Amino acid sequence: MPESTPRSLQIEPGPQGSKDAKPSRIRRWLREPLLHFLLAGALVFAVYELLNPAAARIDRVKQITLTQDDLRQLAVHWLAQGRSPPTTAEMRELVEERVRDEILSREAVALGLDKDDEIIKRRLAQKMDFLVADTATLSEPSTVELKGWFAKNSSRFVLPPRISFHHLYFSFDRKGESARDAAAGALIKIAGTPATAPEMAAAADRFMFQNVYRDRTPDRVAKDFGPEFADALLRLVPGSWQGPVRSGYGWHLVWIDSIEPGRVPAFEEVEPNVKAAWLDERYGEIKQNALNAMRARYTVIIPSIDAADLEILQTPDPSSDSVAP
Repeated sequence: MPESTPRSLQIEPGPQGSKDAKPSRIRRWLREPLLHFLLAGALVFAVYELLNPAAARIDRVKQITLTQDDLRQLAVHWLAQGRSPPTTAEMRELVEERVRDEILSREAVALGLDKDDEIIKRRLAQKMDFLVADTATLSEPSTVELKGWFAKNSSRFVLPPRISFHHLYFSFDRKGESARDAAAGALIKIAGTPATAPEMAAAADRFMFQNVYRDRTPDRVAKDFGPEFADALLRLVPGSWQGPVRSGYGWHLVWIDSIEPGRVPAFEEVEPNVKAAWLDERYGEIKQNALNAMRARYTVIIPSIDAADLEILQTPDPSSDSVAP
């Protein structure tokens, strides 16, 4: 029997067929949206790391770094309290305290404890007030510049009057006659007697402080005897016993040795004070300019303030519930 014509051979894919399968699976993976999302996230993270390497690293490890300047500040603060130089152990304790404070402050900020706290706001405002002015812009003033400024502001440096005087004291606690009457009677007896005469000590009561005061300003006399006594001395004429003048202790008879009137000093007498005042004024100007520049960046909205508004503020709010104690 003749053999039939052979059918076309069907070749089953062998092991080599896996080479075609791999590219097919890779193409399917590349079309996956999840893979696209992961790649995009990785790209964003890489870009952030590239632009902010230090910030990202510090955020991860919560790094606290103390420099030599920090250690020096700790030592200076320690010495400023009148202590001997810190030992190694004491420095370690200071460093640990500084690190502890830094950790607690960072954690407090992380928890939002710095928000809506008036004490913290006030403290930050104070620190910013110190930093707001660039003191480096203050140049050293020349003598000519200081003299010109002093000529315009000499009234700020007027020296007060100076008074030198003797006094006789008559106590409020006198028995019998009043202290004022006793002083008036003694004035008649000692009229024309020098203030340095030995018998003056027996003419009045014993004073707990001094009987002679030299080169005192009115403010200092007011501090010792009271403002009325100090004002009265400036109206007396030097060279004789006068009074009675009342103080917080009693009544006094006063001998004015001299009164040096107030005066504008020469520039050379107060040059250090002039320089300090000039620098203080310039610093104030720089700081005010900086504050004005910062304020210009803000829109400030406040209610109107007049007498009527203040009266409303002082009136209790009728809507508020008040509970009687």
